[in-house]
Amino acid sequence: MTAEIISVGTELLLGEITNTNSQYLAEQLAHLGIAHYYQNVVGDNKERIAQVIDIAINRGARILIFTGGLGPTPDDLTTAAIAEYFQTPLVENQEILANISQKFAERSLPMSNNNCKQALLPEGAQILPNPKGTAPGIIWHVRSNLLLLTFPGVPYEMMAMWQQTAIPYLKKLGWGKQVIHSKMLRFLGIGESTLAAKIAPFFELKEPTVAPYVSKGEVRLRISAKASSEKRANELIEPVAEQIKAIAGLDYYGCDEDTISSVVGNLLLQSKQTISIAESCTGGALGELITSTAGSSLYFQGGFITYANQCKINLLGVNPKTIEEYGAVSKQVALEMAKGAVEKTNSDWAISITGIAGPSGGKSSKPVGLVYIGIANQREILKSFEYKFGSNKDRQTIRQLSASGALDQLRRLLIEQKRP
Repeated sequence: MTAEIISVGTELLLGEITNTNSQYLAEQLAHLGIAHYYQNVVGDNKERIAQVIDIAINRGARILIFTGGLGPTPDDLTTAAIAEYFQTPLVENQEILANISQKFAERSLPMSNNNCKQALLPEGAQILPNPKGTAPGIIWHVRSNLLLLTFPGVPYEMMAMWQQTAIPYLKKLGWGKQVIHSKMLRFLGIGESTLAAKIAPFFELKEPTVAPYVSKGEVRLRISAKASSEKRANELIEPVAEQIKAIAGLDYYGCDEDTISSVVGNLLLQSKQTISIAESCTGGALGELITSTAGSSLYFQGGFITYANQCKINLLGVNPKTIEEYGAVSKQVALEMAKGAVEKTNSDWAISITGIAGPSGGKSSKPVGLVYIGIANQREILKSFEYKFGSNKDRQTIRQLSASGALDQLRRLLIEQKRP
């Protein structure tokens, strides 16, 4: 049994809103163990809606899930387009009409004639109640091997309808006896191709399956298994995950909802240590990344944004001669910035970042994308790291990569510190 998600709305095609509904429904289908191979986005046009229905059925979909186009305005065409495609008349449902009227009355709002349109269902279709809004959906067994579900495009309405009605209904039909469960492994400091080469045999597995993903400096591996329960799926996933983690070593930093910020935060909490920061080219991005984790006040002391050289000198105690000899973008200045932050805040650790985020300011000896990270602690550990992110990356990306790279280097030091 395969499902296909069809999102209706010209605003989706224009990029005016993000299609979070498809993401949510895809996750939900996986939880139910319902296969899902395709998604479609189509504008508010009857002919094109008919085309995507035709495509979905011809490629084997037996559950069609629609979101959007159930409102009262003229461009809300989903229900009418479905009825027209299956050559079925629309019938006004008095229960829906009464429910819509009641909702308007409760809000002391007038109900327009347009809202009556929302009470029209294809003949033979059942109501999919909407506890959060006026637009109900439909549950329609068009034939024995084809089920249609429709939902409004408003995410919180769609989610409530899915949880309260769709899931119990699908389980009652016998679907959802298996689950597709996944675990996401996260890596930093290693490229996708390098990691892929190291773990190549795992991509040949049939159960569980392993697939790579990349996003701004981070590589992710999704390990998925289909089984009778989440527990059984985990039993299939965990041995593979442990083998991959052993191969990756310190390049593996966390899984699922972990972030580099939360992982470093936990390491600092475990060791009862604190951190401060000194930023130049990132202009606060590192501080924002650290404090994006709840509870960071327990270990984050504070920081300095020292864009100008004079601020580096006055606030962090960087030696003017160091800047003059090596330049503000150098490992020497990065180290003095980190050391100054430790001394000024009395934190256990400090991270510094100095670099050229671009798009201008680079030269052959120090191109755009060159970044130095410094790390210092109270025990006189002083380390610097050079990154060359490349001039082809935009300013914001370089700032983000610098911030995550800085935390990743601290993570590695904290782990090494824990080892006997």
